[in-house]
Amino acid sequence: MKTNSEERFSIAEQIDRYPYAAKRYVVMGTQGAVATSQPLATLAGIQMLLAGGNAIDAAVATAIALTVVEPTSNGIGSDAFALVWDGKLHSLNASGRSPQNLPIQSFLDAPKMPNLGWGTVTVPGAVSAWIALSKRWGKLPFEQLFEPAIRYAEQGFPVSPETARAWKRAEQIFTKLSGAEFQPFQSVFFPTGRAPRAGEVWNSPNHAKTLRSIAQSQGESFYRGELADAIAQFAEQTGGFLDRTDLANHQCDWVDPISTNYRGVTVWETPPNTHGIATLIALNILEGFELSKYPRDSVESFHLQIEAMKLAFVEVDRHVGDPRSMRVSHTDLLDKAYAAKRRQLITNTALSTITSGLPKGGTVYLAAADQDLMVSFIQSNYAGFGSGILIPGTGIALQNRASNFSTEAGHPNQVAPGKRPYHTIIPGFLSIEDQPIGAFGVMGGFMQPQGHLQMVVNLVDYGMNPQTALDAPRWRWVANNQVLLERSISSDIAIALSDRHHAIQMTAEPSAFGRGQVILKDNNVLIAGSESRADGCAIAL
Repeated sequence: MKTNSEERFSIAEQIDRYPYAAKRYVVMGTQGAVATSQPLATLAGIQMLLAGGNAIDAAVATAIALTVVEPTSNGIGSDAFALVWDGKLHSLNASGRSPQNLPIQSFLDAPKMPNLGWGTVTVPGAVSAWIALSKRWGKLPFEQLFEPAIRYAEQGFPVSPETARAWKRAEQIFTKLSGAEFQPFQSVFFPTGRAPRAGEVWNSPNHAKTLRSIAQSQGESFYRGELADAIAQFAEQTGGFLDRTDLANHQCDWVDPISTNYRGVTVWETPPNTHGIATLIALNILEGFELSKYPRDSVESFHLQIEAMKLAFVEVDRHVGDPRSMRVSHTDLLDKAYAAKRRQLITNTALSTITSGLPKGGTVYLAAADQDLMVSFIQSNYAGFGSGILIPGTGIALQNRASNFSTEAGHPNQVAPGKRPYHTIIPGFLSIEDQPIGAFGVMGGFMQPQGHLQMVVNLVDYGMNPQTALDAPRWRWVANNQVLLERSISSDIAIALSDRHHAIQMTAEPSAFGRGQVILKDNNVLIAGSESRADGCAIAL
């Protein structure tokens, strides 16, 4: 097993190795880089760098553009999280809280939270992330960051293939909804009763108008001005719960990132209420196995990763929620002595029943970097388009994050007013001995910690370059013994995992395995990769 961190991260030695017949190669530059799931959004960030902006300007412009060009995953009504390196790592939690006047008993009496409608809406936090990041580090005027997105919204853009596929899947759900609260959403995203096809030009003038209002008011209109009034008024008219006070009281928070050391590499995540801690718990468990002695594509390597991930998710499902309600700290969850005990549960066959050993207690990702700043940023509606609610005349589609609350009495993630729900979106970051290695992320609901784990293993244990680490075939644990495998994984591995009592299902659906982006830094060279399962690209200067 390799133990020398510098040897392990000689990325330049790996940039010509592409064992998975990659559709694309790493891109490299020295001045700046942006990687996203949509080329027009990547270009928006690059335009900021060319205009004299920095990585923060690029990241925020990219995030804003993604609300237009990939509305199937995020929007102005999204939440967001970020990790920013400026010599040290900073973590931003821009997730929103549930409305204060939420009729709590009606939810507690239900077996689970709804998936659509006003009951799933928390205060949107993404706009507050754009404001906070730009104020703290941005070089360019805030309004300038909105220009590409406004242009795409006004003039239109050709819908990219994977976005068109996601839009088509959503058509089966959202066109069948009835109720006044859903009509504005349907008229904007399905004006002819169907989703736009790949290559069709789609625009949203009201989206542009809203972005211009946010830009000109420095975000004030969204939380305390005309847009806040529009949101509150539509909620009042259609049985919603958000009001002007909820919006006015929203604030994003700078929090301490959490980490673990994995074979000499520090892996960073945002703390609860996100489930990034699941990746760190799984890595702590995996650390006790000499993973690199097995081929990357082998039953032994896959089995150990899957079992570690299952054990991690059990802890997260039991203990993670709004940190104010958690009875087990992230320090307890990341204790390496506890990980060693849990490691002993892993045998040669799949675990079927697992409980926590501790006391009870649709997303877009982007990376941007220059020589001084590195940004790992994620923004999401949660389930694709989100709640199905769009504020008339604004283009603001609201997320459905509250559907992740639990209705279980006493659970740390139990639904309550003014509370942040358990969040699936997580940006990731790597460093070695206080030096940045870079930003990475894999979006996709509950695939995200699993994608992070596989990326770290690919980079650290198997020495892959960023693009190959993204292209490598993935697995996804679903529940109990159920595991999805990409069809590119050999049948021999699938059969061997079945022999170990994993319930294996092969699928060709790329969206099941998340979509990642990576920008790493090696001797002042920025090396970027972009997910081959998505439409996007990386560009470096």
